[in-house]
Amino acid sequence: MSARIGVITFPGSLDDRDAQRAVRHVGAEPVALWHGTHDLQGVDAIILPGGFSYGDYLRPGAIAAFSPIMTEVIDAANKGMPVLGICNGFQMLVESHLLPGGLIRNAHQQFIRRDQRLVVENASTAWTNTFEAGQEIIIPLKNGDGGYIANDETLKQLEGDGLIAFRYAGINPNGSLNEIAGLTNERGNVVGLMPHPEHAIEPGFGPNTPAAMRSGVDGLGFFESALNAITARV
Repeated sequence: MSARIGVITFPGSLDDRDAQRAVRHVGAEPVALWHGTHDLQGVDAIILPGGFSYGDYLRPGAIAAFSPIMTEVIDAANKGMPVLGICNGFQMLVESHLLPGGLIRNAHQQFIRRDQRLVVENASTAWTNTFEAGQEIIIPLKNGDGGYIANDETLKQLEGDGLIAFRYAGINPNGSLNEIAGLTNERGNVVGLMPHPEHAIEPGFGPNTPAAMRSGVDGLGFFESALNAITARV
């Protein structure tokens, strides 16, 4: 039986279908979940997709964090289920306190879209175990509120405990402190990042920089890693 990975749709989600397609691409079964229910339908992992949930009112991800299904997501995450938050999903994770810190308006006050170089800092999580620490990958980035912030104590803990999953390389596109592009929790089952791995799973349909075009599939590692983590939990 194939792994079942749930993708939650919120009002304003844009990349839920792309995430479902990425799940299907690695041989798992995508399960469409709805924000207004408490039913995770017995899935093995969960993806919070990108978009502009609830129009980004109040703060991006802040209203979605109080959706009925997030009660179940938080409980499942605390029990070890793999959970990935992509862009707006990352914002939901920090608003739900599954990951620390916050995300604010980009430093240049403009929406950005670019093929972004990342360095994998932690290759031991449920969503990064097919990578190697120090590996550089290229993943599309598109956000207006991607500047990661945290107080000095939190930053010190993130650095000291190895909880930074990804760091921006070459350029800091949004002013994130310590070039932080993604985080993991201490258990390694919850990961959030601003770039979009679901947009880099096929050559020619993702990043178009010369380096990326040689493969174009750096995003696959996230979803293949989840399959490894699910297998390890069985």
